[in-house]
Amino acid sequence: MFQDAAVAAKLETFGTHTLRHTYRSWLDAVGTTIAVQQKLMRHADIRTTMNVYGTVVTDEMSTASGKVARLVVNGTGDGTEPSSSH
Repeated sequence: MFQDAAVAAKLETFGTHTLRHTYRSWLDAVGTTIAVQQKLMRHADIRTTMNVYGTVVTDEMSTASGKVARLVVNGTGDGTEPSSSH
């Protein structure tokens, strides 16, 4: 059924394992700790959760990257303009 849907959507492959990666991404996106993710994913070793399923870009990572970019451009990472009282 999943493969039929993938073919209909013109995706190369789509299986139930893809859903595990999606679930892990959603857990990460809502701020679930890695230890809880490990238990929910039923991984015996936390390194599996971190390394195999660890290539998730979260809102937190995006926010951090934005702060670094603002630091470079504005001289401050908090979104405010630098003080001009020098």
